[in-house]
Amino acid sequence: MIKTKFSLLALGFAALVAAAPAQAAGGGKTPERQNWSFAGPFGSFDRAQLQRGFQVYREVCASCHGLQRIAFRNLSDPGGPMFSEAQVKALAAEYKVKDGPNDAGEMYERPGRASDRFPSPFPNEIAAAAALGAVPPDFSVLAKARSYSRGFPLFLIDALPIPGGAYQEHGVDYIVSLLNGYSKPDDPNWNDYFPGNKIGMANPLGDGVVEYTDGSPKTARQYAADVAALMMWTAEPKLEERKQTGLRVMAFLLVFAGLLYYTKKKVWADAH
Repeated sequence: MIKTKFSLLALGFAALVAAAPAQAAGGGKTPERQNWSFAGPFGSFDRAQLQRGFQVYREVCASCHGLQRIAFRNLSDPGGPMFSEAQVKALAAEYKVKDGPNDAGEMYERPGRASDRFPSPFPNEIAAAAALGAVPPDFSVLAKARSYSRGFPLFLIDALPIPGGAYQEHGVDYIVSLLNGYSKPDDPNWNDYFPGNKIGMANPLGDGVVEYTDGSPKTARQYAADVAALMMWTAEPKLEERKQTGLRVMAFLLVFAGLLYYTKKKVWADAH
């Protein structure tokens, strides 16, 4: 009887999950769920994708959006794009970084070093707003700051370690959909996924705007996926290390639980 009731409850919950609609934050369209190499407990970043994403950031996004929480040297860290140290030093030297004061008490500019953080494209937020009409968000943690609600009970499924669950990539799904959500050529600020549908940023991507050299498709959809993956890494540069640590902890706990079980059996074996 109890088993029958539990089965009916499970079937009812499954039907509720299937019927519940996903809801985008702020009333925009629901972002499409993407396939990410870094999703799930065993996921990891695609190095080539991160390098392509950085290329898109530099050539398309860096003129407006900063990356201020990331240092140049992080680009060579394990778990990231894995550029060589020579590449990182050459890249840093292309930037001008404000430093000082010098012996005369004055600030000055110098070539960037690997230890420097990426400089902001604007001296301050007021200058950014004056130039663009709004302050563009920094890219460093944007993949974690953006999301959408799948509604009850779907958001519970996302938290469970089951097939279709354990999903934490809502932010990058939203970013990809947003970058591909410009559906009205006559209105460059109309976006299907942005709350209210009117976004301050006109469509920054188009097919062929970035020249890939690894044979990847030169399409707006590919560019969006690549730069979104990079933004996931900048938001969680230790993601792979965190997952590996979690797996080791789970393995330890399983072994520890087994030892406790057999120890308990041994201790109480003669207690009859």
